[in-house]
Amino acid sequence: MASLKSQAQATADFIQAQGSFAPDLVVVLGSGWGGLVECVTIERMFPYRSIPHFPQATVPGHGNQLILAKHENKSLMILSGRFHFYEGYSLAETIFPLRVAHLLGAKGLITTNAAGGVQTHFRPGDLMIITDHLNLLVDNPLRGMSGGEFGSRFVDLVRAYDGQWQDLAQVTAQALGLTCHRGVYAALPGPNYETPAEIRMLRGLGADAVGMSTVPEVIVARQMGMRVLALSCITNLGAGIANHPLNHEEVLTVGQTMQQSFSLFLGTVLAKMAT
Repeated sequence: MASLKSQAQATADFIQAQGSFAPDLVVVLGSGWGGLVECVTIERMFPYRSIPHFPQATVPGHGNQLILAKHENKSLMILSGRFHFYEGYSLAETIFPLRVAHLLGAKGLITTNAAGGVQTHFRPGDLMIITDHLNLLVDNPLRGMSGGEFGSRFVDLVRAYDGQWQDLAQVTAQALGLTCHRGVYAALPGPNYETPAEIRMLRGLGADAVGMSTVPEVIVARQMGMRVLALSCITNLGAGIANHPLNHEEVLTVGQTMQQSFSLFLGTVLAKMAT
């Protein structure tokens, strides 16, 4: 069986064979963030199914294509649609595209998601800049890796989320009139939503928002030396806070409502980033 490094290199070679491209940043678009593709200059697009060794996204609201684009002075590798543990993939499979981005030259990760509000003062449509996380996924994307092909197995996560990029995101959000919080993101396996007791537990542990992604991406990005900015669109309130049943349609509806504002915000942040 081919090693992870050889598979990632084969995928990177496939992308480069279509025309040389060296991304500065890799951008993961979660639910509610897909409008960014309307703000960039697209150079090439690849359906995931056409890319060797790539998984396929199966979640409504997620695209299924890799986009190489320019925005201001940045070269971007955009993942329009991410892969989740609950879809049946291993965590190593869910973050495979980031390994490819690293081999292509990406120095930073901007990852976005839709999340549930754990704090009672959060409201659907709010933005949360992630400052730290709780990994409650019962697995780790580095498990079993011993060869050092992409960096140390024992990754320091004290400053996993770049402070300068957080400040840039907050200033930009305030200038655009977005309601913005900084907070801790808890990652659970899903796909079911949390119980009211679990939301109370998460609040007690220090979580501000909860979702089913993002943390594995951050772990491997830091392993590979990438700077990280992670952003949540609060699409619903957690169980026991909201007075109605939770469903994915609400997530999609709020994400769609905020898509234009969040795309402008994200495009502005990307243009100002120093890599």
